[in-house]
Amino acid sequence: MANNIAYASRYSTEIDKIISQKSKTGMFADNSFKSKFVGANTVIMPDIEFVGLGDYSRENGYPVGDTAVKQTSYTLTKDRGRQLPIDAQDADESGVADLVGKVAGEFTRTQVIPEMDAYNISSLYKVAKKNNNVTTFAEATAVKDLIAAINAVDEKSGYSDEQLIAFVDPTLYSLLMNSPELTRMIVASDFKQGEANFKVNTLNGCAIIPVSANRMMSDYTFKAGTKATEGGFAPATDAKNIRAVVLPQSSATLVKKVENLRVFTPDENILSDSYVVDFRLYYDLFVKKNKEQTIFAIA
Repeated sequence: MANNIAYASRYSTEIDKIISQKSKTGMFADNSFKSKFVGANTVIMPDIEFVGLGDYSRENGYPVGDTAVKQTSYTLTKDRGRQLPIDAQDADESGVADLVGKVAGEFTRTQVIPEMDAYNISSLYKVAKKNNNVTTFAEATAVKDLIAAINAVDEKSGYSDEQLIAFVDPTLYSLLMNSPELTRMIVASDFKQGEANFKVNTLNGCAIIPVSANRMMSDYTFKAGTKATEGGFAPATDAKNIRAVVLPQSSATLVKKVENLRVFTPDENILSDSYVVDFRLYYDLFVKKNKEQTIFAIA
């Protein structure tokens, strides 16, 4: 079955923009510019190691130090897809091109982005847990614990001027916004994500990103979707609520690759009188080893 609609490939770029700008974790895609695909699901990213300063000698000049640039390969583990049939009678006067764009965009916003956020945040939580950087949630001390986590991240990142981010669930976000002692400390600040600029609440310079509870769990089951009525993701049976994950924006890299959408007409589809949209996405979130200690969580 041939794919006769050549313009379908342009929707890959549009979907990329939707993910980068609308996803709660989309800001990590801004760190992926240094990555290079070397296959369908493998990327190479540079790791640079330096030796510190030495004494300059008036006789021998500059002390030589090794600078190691390692090209480390990372494999994207999430290879997800879905075939979307659209009944021919549902194509209105706007034409199939507009219809495909609407379907692909809505599918990305309602299905793809929530799954990516859930996977990414749970992955960050697991890094914090592995490094014993998780504080047990208690409502009475939650706000204090969040401030402590922000301070810990700031200290681990060397009190640099890079952007800190705190993903918080509705419970902690409500406690934070209703905390009388923090009213004057929370301010609206500019925040850039992809090509879009937003206003976000910040606390001690840390961007506070509220995230729905269903994307803030410690572990998930990602369904195979072999049945037409089954797919997506769900919390694992032993999953616990993540109340907050705090980290510098540079600590994680979101790499994603939208395969060109394939669109088939009803004449090409021998199974039904429907247009068919094939959607496929590779993605993963990577944290370099030297950044793992900068990630803290409350759960």
